[in-house]
Amino acid sequence: MASIPVALVIPLVLTGLALLVTYLVLGPSKYDGPSSGKGVVVHVLVLGDIGRSPRMTYHALSIAKHGGKVNLIGYLETPPHPSLLSSPSITIHALPPPPVRPARIPFLLFAPFKVLHQFFCLFALLSYTLPSSQWLLVQNPPSIPTLFIASLVCRLHSTKLLIDWHNYGWTILSSTRGPRHPLVYIAKLYECLFGRLGDHNLTVTHAMARQLRLPPYKIQGPITAVHDRPAEIFKPMWWGKARQDVLERVLPVEQRDLVPSIMEGNTKLIVSSTSWTRDEDFGILLDALVAYAADPVSETTPVLAVITGKGPQKEMYLAQIAELTRSGQLPNVSIVTAFLPFEDYAKLLACADLGVCLHMSSSGVDLPMKVVDMFGAGLPVAAFCGYESFGELVKEGVNGRGFETYGELSIILRTLLSPEGSGELEVLRKGAVKEGARRWDEEWDAKVAKIMGFAA
Repeated sequence: MASIPVALVIPLVLTGLALLVTYLVLGPSKYDGPSSGKGVVVHVLVLGDIGRSPRMTYHALSIAKHGGKVNLIGYLETPPHPSLLSSPSITIHALPPPPVRPARIPFLLFAPFKVLHQFFCLFALLSYTLPSSQWLLVQNPPSIPTLFIASLVCRLHSTKLLIDWHNYGWTILSSTRGPRHPLVYIAKLYECLFGRLGDHNLTVTHAMARQLRLPPYKIQGPITAVHDRPAEIFKPMWWGKARQDVLERVLPVEQRDLVPSIMEGNTKLIVSSTSWTRDEDFGILLDALVAYAADPVSETTPVLAVITGKGPQKEMYLAQIAELTRSGQLPNVSIVTAFLPFEDYAKLLACADLGVCLHMSSSGVDLPMKVVDMFGAGLPVAAFCGYESFGELVKEGVNGRGFETYGELSIILRTLLSPEGSGELEVLRKGAVKEGARRWDEEWDAKVAKIMGFAA
């Protein structure tokens, strides 16, 4: 067991030392621009797809609104938010795609190679290509090699490191590789060590902020909880022609004949956004819809379920949906998938009757951004509730309902989508509108702007 961690760590350490020595010989540049206010240079780093990183996108836009100059670094796999492309104060730096693991190579052998590739790309960009910055804002996770690179570059350039904790990398790895996998052990040690090196830390929940003070993290530096809040693009939509126009445009062609029925309330529209990964058990929603449809047709309201998103398990679940439909287990229920542009997704949420969130927190202390967006659009939610921080966002019976099993979700669907449940659904809708009233700009200005020197 001990030889495996050494074998994985040694190449990274040797490479880092070699680059560090070379860089020190050449002499690292120091940031000499404004330290606060207009003109401050900020690097924003997300080792993921920028188009699917809404929180980091909002950070970049907020910094730009306050006069900062942003270098946004990440992968370009899906179209970014249109405002990123139109802002003269934001420059996107696309990272080269990471290597893809061949099926014949074990994960344990491939992982170090992928890490080294990312290490070289990030170090070259942050140390040689881009100028020095006052702040480096980093999303965590992914932690490897981001936190190491970020802390190294910040020390060399006298840059302040701001770590935005969305979750824990090692718990996500544990959910896919198992808690006893050697890489999980390494990832946990690594994250706890380098996670202490930030000049300031942001978290998505108060529960996470409390947890980071305790072992094994033991962070001593400042920690501020900054809840995700909806961007201005997510807003409630008045019932009427605007809703009809959106549905006729964004629904798949084969489902557009249902628009009149949806508008009249005879068919209920539910929306779920998923990454089609193991941390979201889409099977719960499928089983709940099968149970819902098992009631006599005369006693159930027809449902159109639109599932948005991309991910590795999508084809597997599409095959299951097709089989359930063929076998007659989904009478009165239609399930379609879509991947929509940002603006259309926001409008679809505002047109729906109920949102469903299947997010299962690997750490127990993060929160799903998709529920925040649903509240911004005035959409009540039914969400998986089996984790500590759930109550920081969803208030049972106020703006949503919680479930842990498909049976509980099925009961929620029967209750809220029935004619008798329209009153309760309207109460939840009003609660969602109220929860979504506080926007990202308000949250960011009150907390992060002060940390970064954009506000007193």
